[in-house]
Amino acid sequence: MPEGHTVRRLADRHRELFAGQPVAVTSPQGRFAEGAARISGAVLLDTEAYGKHLLHHYGDVSLHVHLGLYGKVTDGDGPVPPPVGQIRLRMANPRHWLDLRGPTACELLDPPEVDALRARLGADPLRADAKPDQAYERIKRSNNALAALLLDQSIVAGTGLIFVLEALFRAGLAPTAPGRTLTPAGWRELWADLVDLMGKAVLSGRIDTVRPEHEPEAMGRPPRVDRHGGEVYVYRRPDQPCLVCGTTVSRGQLAGRNSYWCATCQKGAS
Repeated sequence: MPEGHTVRRLADRHRELFAGQPVAVTSPQGRFAEGAARISGAVLLDTEAYGKHLLHHYGDVSLHVHLGLYGKVTDGDGPVPPPVGQIRLRMANPRHWLDLRGPTACELLDPPEVDALRARLGADPLRADAKPDQAYERIKRSNNALAALLLDQSIVAGTGLIFVLEALFRAGLAPTAPGRTLTPAGWRELWADLVDLMGKAVLSGRIDTVRPEHEPEAMGRPPRVDRHGGEVYVYRRPDQPCLVCGTTVSRGQLAGRNSYWCATCQKGAS
């Protein structure tokens, strides 16, 4: 599932292509035909990313998209091409077009429903209005594992498995450490690192988490080859040496998902 930086990049891209102009909206697949007809011809006022949720605002109504595991957005310039595959939503103006396929959610929300969506999401490290202190209030009272808490979108919005596991490694925190063991100072450092890592990912379009001294050129090692791209410390590196201490990276199950960590560098909570 795309993490928050990808959704932010989509929001920025769609604002650049379509904001301030009327858009023609259709649903070649037919599953969003009624909603498409309602907003077709309206002016897209602005776009917004909140966690893994994408919003297109049209004034009295907003288009809400959650890509989920299989959603994909493509766009292009010039004439709209013939539809290929199951296109849930198509947007176009005289210069650009956009196709949405396979989202978990593609729906119209009125302003109170948009407010309700925002209210159920946690602090987004990519948003200036984020409230990390509220997130910590929940974390410090919990016996649940730190990784599980940071993946809970009602606590921290936009973080996925890569950002969570990598930020915990960089902080020297075990993914299984209880939330209650995280100190206020530890949380401030962890939050600041998430803000930094995710902000850089918005600019580059990939997730890189290794510090300069651990980059391939500095260590004389080959670049990582993985469909997710980016240089990382532990994510999907089981049975490989830790880039910092050489200990074999461990893998296990946490909250039904694969978790990766270094048993030497991540011994506990701060």
